[in-house]
Order: sequence, then structure tokens, then C-alpha cells
Amino acid sequence: MYPRLGVNIDHVATLRQARKTVPYPDPVQAAFIAEQAGADQITVHLREDRRHIQDRDLKLLRETIQTRLNLEMANTQDMVKIALYLKPFGATLVPEKREEITTEGGLDVMRHQESLARTANLMKEAGIRVSFFIDPDLDQVRASHKAGAEAVEVHTGKYCEAKSLDEEDSEFQAILGSVRAGKKLGLKTYAGHGINYHNLKRLLQIEDLEEYNIGHSIIARAVFVGLEAAVREMIVLIRSKG
Repeated sequence: MYPRLGVNIDHVATLRQARKTVPYPDPVQAAFIAEQAGADQITVHLREDRRHIQDRDLKLLRETIQTRLNLEMANTQDMVKIALYLKPFGATLVPEKREEITTEGGLDVMRHQESLARTANLMKEAGIRVSFFIDPDLDQVRASHKAGAEAVEVHTGKYCEAKSLDEEDSEFQAILGSVRAGKKLGLKTYAGHGINYHNLKRLLQIEDLEEYNIGHSIIARAVFVGLEAAVREMIVLIRSKG
């Protein structure tokens, strides 16, 4: 069984929001194209400041997506309410800071375990698969399991941004160890952040990774080859194991 590809379409909405007066490019159309190209899942992050994906987008995506909708969201009362109302296939709880350009790190599950456990329970009661976005850290994996997560998505940013082979090796081993620890605890294990057509290849060596959520590199590639081709190229890589 091949790992799933979740295509994050936030950056399509970012391009639209750069000119707030225009209705294009539409992330809903992007989701349709990505699914037609073979994506297994569509991932979006509804941020509190609505810098890219809008409530309208999320509602239409929930109504039209034929595969799976994965909602990345902060663990706040308002976001939990939206998730419980729309009932996406999955909700990935992520940390969120207004000043950051993109998500800078994983959840501190150890520090916020009680609050995250309450949210995880609400999600599971609503039939929503709940995942925690965490740094590759064994203590955070264990805390995620205790808090009731069904899955962990391992933050691959430091691996993807490594400036040397030694740094890359160290970060890869941390990811590998976290994935193995998660599997032993019965968690589903995913990966995301900064993954592109080159650094994906080594990650594919980790057999227990079930899902990759990839956005920026696919949308950037789409500028030159089109979105359908960009998604298909990523799928070929995943299915060829690099």
C-alpha cells in the first residue's frame, strides 16, 4: 500500500488574497484539479486571521471534495466550533502565531495536554479523525498518545531546511525515531512541512509513514507545469518510493 498524498492548497488562496478584490485563483477549483490528478486528500489551514483560506472556501470544499478533507486548525474555541459544524474527515491541530509566515514548529502537547485531550475527545465523538502536528520528539509522541490523538503528523521542517549532511542525518533520525515510537503506541503517522520533490526521496525510506501533506512545493511547481502535472509528478515519486 502506497502512502497517501494530501495536497495543501493554502497557497492558491494566498495568491488570490494578494489582490483581495479578485475571486481567482479559486482554491475550490484547485482542489478539484488535485483530486482529478490523483490526490488522496485535500488539506487546508483555516487561520484565525483568515490570511488565505476563507470560511467560504472551507464550506464549499466540504460540499464538493470527493476524497478526504483535512482541516488544519488552532486549538481554539472558535476553530473547534467550525470543525464540529462542518465535520471534515480529519482535523490536524497545529500551533498558530499571527506573526509567522508559515507554521514554525509543532504543538507543545506536553504543556497543553489537558486542553488538547478535551478537543481530541470532542473530535472523536463527532467522527472526525484527530491528528496532532508535532516536532520529531519522543516525549511529544508519548504525550500525543496520552492526550487521545489518533495520529501524529511529524514536522519535517528542520530536516527539509538542513544546511549540511550531518544536520540532515540528525533530523532524519529524529523523524524515524518518532515515527517508530508512534507506531508502537498504535498511532497513525504522517509527515508534513517543507517537503519537496527532492527531499521527499529520503523520507520515503520510512516505511511506517502513511501520509504526506505537501503544499508549497506543489503549488510552486504548478506555476511552470500546471497543477495537474505537478500533483501527478509528486504521486509518481511517492509510488516509485523516490
